[in-house]
Amino acid sequence: MAQWNIDTTHSSADFTVRHMMVTNVRGSFSNIDGVINFDPANPAASSVDVTIDVNSINTGVNDRDNHLRSGDFFDIATYPNITFKSTNVEVTGDDSAKVTGDLTIRDVTKTVVLDVDFLGQGGSPFGDTRAGFEATTKIDREAFGLTWNQALEAGGVLVGKDIKIVLDVQGVLVTETTNA
Repeated sequence: MAQWNIDTTHSSADFTVRHMMVTNVRGSFSNIDGVINFDPANPAASSVDVTIDVNSINTGVNDRDNHLRSGDFFDIATYPNITFKSTNVEVTGDDSAKVTGDLTIRDVTKTVVLDVDFLGQGGSPFGDTRAGFEATTKIDREAFGLTWNQALEAGGVLVGKDIKIVLDVQGVLVTETTNA
């Protein structure tokens, strides 16, 4: 099984949420750290362990980012990280899988399923081997304790509860291990 360290400078966790019931707001977390154990010859045996630094959130609006870091949302003083640890990998195609795992936000852990595409691997100009993955899922933010909202005069709420997530991850090959 090959071990791949996530390359923080070439990986991101992007999200989209409905704003005022009429538009979408996008943002990302740029500081992702973790390990992927992956062998293209046996992807069902793969595993993922990832930590996202919530302070690295960026929606393009500093005041909104600070509000998201506050106790109204992520409360980074108490819960500085989001984590994901896989529990199962189900191969669904030549280069795709459903990766089930435990997602923890604000000390609330829920099972989520990521639809993952393996984008390929190859040598880099830096003298190492890289692999790329894209994953998508949707979560209910309120299930993770992210319940702040504001009612709108015309009806509805300021922030939608469904969050679309897209992960773009590049791994750097570290070692090959064998099972005894």
